[in-house]
Amino acid sequence: MMQVSFDDLARVPAQRLARLLLERAAEDPTLLSRLYETVDPRQPGASQPRGRRDLAGKPWRRPAIVAESPAMRQVATLLRRFEQTDEPVLITGESGTGKELLARAIHDGSQRADGRFVAVNCAAIPSGLVASELFGYEKGAFTGAVSRSIGQIEFANGGTLFLDEIGDMPLDLQGHLLRFLQEGQIRRVGGRETIGLDVRIVSATNVRLGQAIAEGRFREDLFYRLNVLTLPVPPLRERTQDIAPLAQHFLDVAARDFNRPVAGFAAEAMAALRRYRWPGNVRELMSVVRRAVVIGDGPLIETTALTGLDDEPVATAAPTVAKPGSVEERATLLATLDRTGENITSAADALRVSRVTLYRMLRRHGIELKRGLAGAPIARRPQHAHG
Repeated sequence: MMQVSFDDLARVPAQRLARLLLERAAEDPTLLSRLYETVDPRQPGASQPRGRRDLAGKPWRRPAIVAESPAMRQVATLLRRFEQTDEPVLITGESGTGKELLARAIHDGSQRADGRFVAVNCAAIPSGLVASELFGYEKGAFTGAVSRSIGQIEFANGGTLFLDEIGDMPLDLQGHLLRFLQEGQIRRVGGRETIGLDVRIVSATNVRLGQAIAEGRFREDLFYRLNVLTLPVPPLRERTQDIAPLAQHFLDVAARDFNRPVAGFAAEAMAALRRYRWPGNVRELMSVVRRAVVIGDGPLIETTALTGLDDEPVATAAPTVAKPGSVEERATLLATLDRTGENITSAADALRVSRVTLYRMLRRHGIELKRGLAGAPIARRPQHAHG
């Protein structure tokens, strides 16, 4: 594997480096929070800039919610109301519908906008590390705990904690989260001191929590604490009016990112986008459009550049994946990883599963990626800043 030195990175233009980091962050649920931590002006020794700025140093602009359908206009209306409160919000919807974007919008429009927005994917953290990741730990709490480390909840103090895939949180940890929601206090792993915190919780799930409660996998009392305000997000196939404006938005961004003179879509190409069922929702649409901008020629995107689409029903278009845990499933998974260059998003799209499900499949078969990702990446914080 090619080694890249700090001198090499120093020669990369700042805008290109920021773009590469943001593209990588799209595949890593915790990386964006880590990048914000790195440039957070409240870190010791950093100066306070004038006005909020993004990772490239440009003046920060609140991300736009592109929507024309009545369903998403209703979502936007609810979102504006939720911004004005400090109550917990539960965002429901299929994978790829933009739940984290909505969670960020709630934070950015609230009185906590100057605080941190910390995103945690509960399904992407190995179950044995969830407690220390969320609540932190004291020095000597376990083997390898050489110094104190604050958890994501404490790191979000004064801001918003976004718990994605909350339905996959281990049952024993749900009680600790419930206690924090009731009392506003946590205790680090291995510690005795209780720490009072001021954190708003926004959570999201793509599973039916009612069924999880019935099956004993999710606490009913925690559900009611998280579900004070509910924001249901419809899948893209149920709001086809949003396909054209979303596609144009993603095209404009990609054309600027890749410096390509592309202005829009040919009529047949747009018709193909409207016909497709979008099992991967908005995330899949963004990937298809960005890929088309790279490989297409001319001022308009033609159907030939829309790779990965077909007019077959999703059930027959999706690859056949054998019984979970079987030899056939492992072979299919390895072949897909090899074909996609171990890109998690592309592999998940190819298998017609969410990235969360793909991580589960990797762990189920004990597959370690060649690039060194044995499971979901976990955010790490500078130890010297927390004592």
